Amino acid sequence: MVIGESTGQTEPAAGQVVVRLEDVRKEYGETAALDGVSLEISAGEAVAVMGPSGCGKSTLLNMIAGLDRPTSGSVVVHGEDVGRLGEKALALYRRRHIGMIFQFFNLIDDLSALDNVALAAQLTGTPAGQARRRALELFDELGIADRRNAYPAVLSGGERQRVGVARALMNRPALLLADEPTGALDSRAGEQVMDLLLDLNQIGQTLLLVTHDERLAQRCASRLVELADGRVVGEHSLDDGEHGLTEDEKNDAHSLGRTA
Repeated sequence: MVIGESTGQTEPAAGQVVVRLEDVRKEYGETAALDGVSLEISAGEAVAVMGPSGCGKSTLLNMIAGLDRPTSGSVVVHGEDVGRLGEKALALYRRRHIGMIFQFFNLIDDLSALDNVALAAQLTGTPAGQARRRALELFDELGIADRRNAYPAVLSGGERQRVGVARALMNRPALLLADEPTGALDSRAGEQVMDLLLDLNQIGQTLLLVTHDERLAQRCASRLVELADGRVVGEHSLDDGEHGLTEDEKNDAHSLGRTA
């Protein structure tokens, strides 16, 4: 199975901590987007982060992705202190460890779906032919092989997000980060993407979701982390779905979904 193939790198055992944030603070001017956030994510885990708009969800994702640096505190992923890496080491870290799924897809309009995905590997030095073969295998597994030559403008929202997922998986990332992956989709396409993320996690993909959609959190994640005003204000197990929550926790999740 292409999606679940080994990267050839030493892979962490299930349950081993692969992401550790300790007292992370991120300031933009006089505003603290994150204020003392501590969080651990284990290999094979699916964690959903929810909270009101502006609470720091996307900033948290950017810290882990190496797209931004903390003002203080540490972000350690697979033993690497991301905030202390130089630019070249940071680029290598992102290629080796991180796959990103975006709400609005971020596809290049002038490239076909296949070329959008193959480019992710070519930028890491993979020969073009090898990159295209890998992309074709992913398209086949994700059910979009017949759309490989289509351009983003003629793809449906669900198809574009599947292309985005293929691109995120192209370099076999240890950690998949999804920022509102169903936010721009209709309900049917959103359900399909939920199923896809759940399938990926069930074959061992470590997953961190930032979402406003409580259905996505309850369906795809084993743990819910709540943020408010840049701080972690709650963590709940979702292993048993919503039935595993107390009434107060259910109300919290519904409230987060409405206010986010």
